[in-house]
Amino acid sequence: MQFSENWLRTMVNPNMTSDELSHLLTMSGLEVEEVEAVAPPFSNVVVGEVLEVAKHPNADRLNVCQVDVKTGTILNIVCGAPNVRVGMKVPCAMAGAVLPPGADGKPFEIKVGQLRGVESQGMLCSARELKLSDDQGGLLELPDDAPVGQNFRDYFLLNDLKFTIKLTPNKADCLSVLGVAREVSALTDTPLKQPTIQAATVNLDEKLPVKISAPDLCGRFAGRVIRGLNAKASTPQWMKHRLERSGQRSISALVDISNYVMLELGRPSHVFDLDKIHGSLDVRWGKPGEQIKLLNGNTVEVDGWIGVIADEQQLESLAGIMGGDATAVSLETSNIYLEAAFWFPHAIQGRSRRFNFSTDAAHRFERGVDFATVVEHIERITALLIEICGTAETRIGPVDDQIVNLPKRDAVTVRTARAARIIGVEITDDMIANIFTRLGLSFDQQPGLFAVTPPSYRFDIEIEEDLIEEIARVYGFENIPALPPVAASAMRIAPENIRSLFDVRHLLADLDYQEVVNFSFVDSAWEIDFADNQAPIKLLNPIASQMNVMRSSLIASLVANVRYNINRKATRVRVFEIGAVFHRDASVQDGPLDVAGYHQPKRVAGLAYGAVAEEQWGQASRNVDFFDIKADLEALFAPRSLRFVKREHPSLHPGRSARVELDGHDIGMIGELHPRLQQKYDLPLAPVVFEVDALALQQRVVPAYTEISKFPAVTRDLALVVKQAVQAQELVDIFAAEKQGNAACAIVQAIVLFDEYQGKGLENDEKSLAFRFTLQDTQNTLQDDQVDVAMSALIAAATTKLAAKLRA
Repeated sequence: MQFSENWLRTMVNPNMTSDELSHLLTMSGLEVEEVEAVAPPFSNVVVGEVLEVAKHPNADRLNVCQVDVKTGTILNIVCGAPNVRVGMKVPCAMAGAVLPPGADGKPFEIKVGQLRGVESQGMLCSARELKLSDDQGGLLELPDDAPVGQNFRDYFLLNDLKFTIKLTPNKADCLSVLGVAREVSALTDTPLKQPTIQAATVNLDEKLPVKISAPDLCGRFAGRVIRGLNAKASTPQWMKHRLERSGQRSISALVDISNYVMLELGRPSHVFDLDKIHGSLDVRWGKPGEQIKLLNGNTVEVDGWIGVIADEQQLESLAGIMGGDATAVSLETSNIYLEAAFWFPHAIQGRSRRFNFSTDAAHRFERGVDFATVVEHIERITALLIEICGTAETRIGPVDDQIVNLPKRDAVTVRTARAARIIGVEITDDMIANIFTRLGLSFDQQPGLFAVTPPSYRFDIEIEEDLIEEIARVYGFENIPALPPVAASAMRIAPENIRSLFDVRHLLADLDYQEVVNFSFVDSAWEIDFADNQAPIKLLNPIASQMNVMRSSLIASLVANVRYNINRKATRVRVFEIGAVFHRDASVQDGPLDVAGYHQPKRVAGLAYGAVAEEQWGQASRNVDFFDIKADLEALFAPRSLRFVKREHPSLHPGRSARVELDGHDIGMIGELHPRLQQKYDLPLAPVVFEVDALALQQRVVPAYTEISKFPAVTRDLALVVKQAVQAQELVDIFAAEKQGNAACAIVQAIVLFDEYQGKGLENDEKSLAFRFTLQDTQNTLQDDQVDVAMSALIAAATTKLAAKLRA
């Protein structure tokens, strides 16, 4: 929101400087982003009148002008502007004037001097030379009534500042100069001077038939027929100044007046060319297939989600967003239909973004516009139209005001004691009553309790805390003392057996992964592809159509990250993410960090694509595989041991995937991306992914002292022949169980699979798995008979449970 300080001070003029006013607005919640002068400094420039123009005797493109500036002396000024003429009024920089810096960055001082042999006693100025605009069309021509000799800065109201404020979405009531003035009046207890609005004299008995077919779209619609206007009339200079300093470009008088009242009162309106309307108007929801060409030149197609204003032949406007080109006013327009309405915010929200543009009208209507002053604002626009564009033939019809469905304003209660407790200062009933009165809030008061009825222009007052916020704003955030917390605070030492997610991030970074942060809402197609989730948790108001559900897995987002990098010529990608996933769970109850019915565990996921290492001379280049990522996962959990069990997952290769188990619990999965998804998402190579429970990864074993043996270790190799269907993990599990249950096997310190063989000497359905056992005792040097007993027990266990046999 941008506005002129001088304009604001016509409505409320507190006794404070511009800097103080800026600080006041910021501290009240209307953050002032920028305060900028409307024009750079310059001096000794006045309004001059050109009396004579003669050709320069020594230059074809120069003229010698006689200029009156009411100093008693006619100035002789050499000018090269093509539009100079006798009788025009123009800014004149007299000798001694200092103009804004030019291209060299230095101020430009005007001196009396010779130009091609003719003395020049000043300079006639363009808007570009005064840094008022980039217009290069020649001298800045002033209106005929400009007072000759008056200081140009005073005449053009250049001693002014432009305020740019950043509003939060709930402060729609401040999207106008009047709204900001109301705030300043309440904050400073300074009288508010609202624009005077008088009903126009009706001298035409004509109404345009209007039907409101969608009361859930439009609650109030008002319009008026006005005939005999002069659309070619010039917009007054004061109005142009205020529009330009509010970020609006002057277009034509009819459009400028509508925009002006929007900025002044916060009421977007629309002016239709009455002669271009076919019959009556209908305010309704759109129909699939209907199209409209808008004022911005775009042709858009609507459906039942978009509100429209239509006549008997075509669409004429997108409700609350933008008018149509078919009924746009032009300089030839003489008869108009002036419209102002109340559109429900929920019926406008998101509509303009669907068409990839935004308008000032939609910005206001989707936040809420005053529904009680529609007719008053019609009268304000009418008065300006008659003042600027009125002619002797102008005829004004009555206001046709249709009210079908206005918002209900329920009283909101606030307790004095609760306000005092939340704000942290002593608040009395009298203080709250005074604040509500200054804010223009009507209320019923009981001791310690107020029932406030929000005004029609406030859509942000719904609960008690909203009123407490208003009390705090007007009381002054700076007046609230900064006090230390009254509760005792103590540093809590994190348990040793839990490591933070920050430590996990460092571990993954050490393993050459880079962290990514993705949205928690994803495309529903991803949930089907990567999690086989046919009933994902849907968002009620997604920020984009392709981000409409909550994710139940992190893998899809990581694959999208890989695609993004591959499209930018990356050949090796290693990324990880730590984030929440979302599952339906009826057992979950509401809590400080929980929502009933939804389980939100944190997960850690990683993905590796391309070469296992950066290309180098000391290592042969190869692509990353399942076992590389398995090693990374084991390093993350070390010294705890993981167990990998073959499993199938909808997003993983059926023969190259596994379930990850820790202490008998399923904590995640690992595997190569399914070929079907690799093809669907255009990946030249198959990435390897993992996803595990973050809580399981955070838990660790507290280090405990274990005696280191002084005696030498013994290694024995054991090759067992088993059926093809037997997994190596099954043998490892049998060996581990035997070590735990058989005292003779307690000397086994490590078991490593080092070879798998299939082929000559074995049956087609057999394979040989070779293990290396490390055995060691902390008390004695191992003897061969001890080692033989342990190895025999291990062989017997494998033979009994899996029919394994020693390889010959």
